[in-house]
Amino acid sequence: MCVQRFYFDHNATTPVAPEVLEAMVPCLGQVYGNASSIHCFGQAARQKLELARRQLATLVNADPPDLVFTSGGTEADNLAVLGVTRAATGATRHAVTTAIEHPAVLAAFAQLEREGVAVTRVRVGPSGVVEPEDVRKALRADTVLVSVMHVNNELGTVQPIAEIARLTRERRIPLHVDGVQALGKLPVDVEALGAGLYGMSGHKIYAPKGIGALWVRKGTPLAAIAFGGHHERDRRPGTENVPGAVAFGAAAELAARDLAGETARLTALRDRLENAILDRIPASGINGSPWRRVANTSNVYFDGIDGEALVIALDLGGFSVSTGAACSSGAVAPSHVLTAIGVGSGRARASLRFSLGRSNTAEQVDALVGALVASVERLRRISVNG
Repeated sequence: MCVQRFYFDHNATTPVAPEVLEAMVPCLGQVYGNASSIHCFGQAARQKLELARRQLATLVNADPPDLVFTSGGTEADNLAVLGVTRAATGATRHAVTTAIEHPAVLAAFAQLEREGVAVTRVRVGPSGVVEPEDVRKALRADTVLVSVMHVNNELGTVQPIAEIARLTRERRIPLHVDGVQALGKLPVDVEALGAGLYGMSGHKIYAPKGIGALWVRKGTPLAAIAFGGHHERDRRPGTENVPGAVAFGAAAELAARDLAGETARLTALRDRLENAILDRIPASGINGSPWRRVANTSNVYFDGIDGEALVIALDLGGFSVSTGAACSSGAVAPSHVLTAIGVGSGRARASLRFSLGRSNTAEQVDALVGALVASVERLRRISVNG
């Protein structure tokens, strides 16, 4: 007998929406020209590419030429972090980020350190929200870049980007924002935020994997990190992924259509989930700020259990969720985000992330709570008896 499956891991990736698939599939078979070619096949592809750029630009209030299509959020973040810092001149270079960034940013900063750049990683308190004053204190005369994510992928906490941008603008320091988990969940206005660069990913908003974008404010110095042709206005070489871009544009249009309504619906579902967990499962609680976060994300600890074991138990019951842990060389380490905000390693390993999306319903949430109650009780009993 097949187990009915429910998906609660939308921050990891989302299914491709039917509307997005409908826009993308014809491109795979019919719009196969190279968008850089001058013949009719190439120009048909170029028209599709630029329409997608306009659709995405509308979602974030950007000028379309300022958007660079990439292979995803990781490349967008790498291009921003490495490109801006390498373009900077001066005897010394210093860059600032936070301890709770996505690995796409943290690994790029680690590479900068190997290149001789001084890096400051701002600490973040239990709320999971960066304090602008801590960023200000980290700035130096030779600071050439600040990078702070808009929404944390594990906690869902929303960072005060506009306040941080005011600090960096006063000192003429470019601010890069990893906006991967904010796009489609919050109203994003890159001009109002005041950042210099904003990274995005298609597969987080119901487009396929393999397509992303970086918004670059006019006048922001950006060195190349890959080399080839003159695509994307000399900012990212390589033949553009036109079907992927078309899908991203369609997903952006879909996200804009009912952002407020979907936010309200997901907020109600998330609160329903959390209230039931806290009411029915002892020694459980919310990691990070319960107030300043996006609607779809909940990071919950269940003391006395192993998070990986709980993920497996839920998966066997038909519920897909995730932990904040990452596997490295066969060893499970606690989430760097949770440990960075002061959560002990034991509680960090006992934490799960639930990220809701368009397919989730109140009935699914109630079923998930029932499975959680049974699984946590069983795992705690095994732990005590074992």
